Amino acid sequence: MPFADEETAAAYRAAWDAWRKQVDHLHRVFLEDERLRPDQLKGLLNREARAKATYDRARLRLLGLDAPALDDAPAGDDGGGE
Repeated sequence: MPFADEETAAAYRAAWDAWRKQVDHLHRVFLEDERLRPDQLKGLLNREARAKATYDRARLRLLGLDAPALDDAPAGDDGGGE
């Protein structure tokens, strides 16, 4: 029996795939030899950050955690303790 419903699992997988696509592109730029103009690099970094935020929200839903409740945490508090 799956831990999450189909919709939550599909959203998680889609968010994971989208983020990985952006991370793979970042790796090609920073670790390999792909060159980008500064405006293209800025766009890539913005896309990766948005994809990561979407993935983080989908991951929290998959884990059954309420993302808005975590937004109320003090700055710098990741909820992980010390």
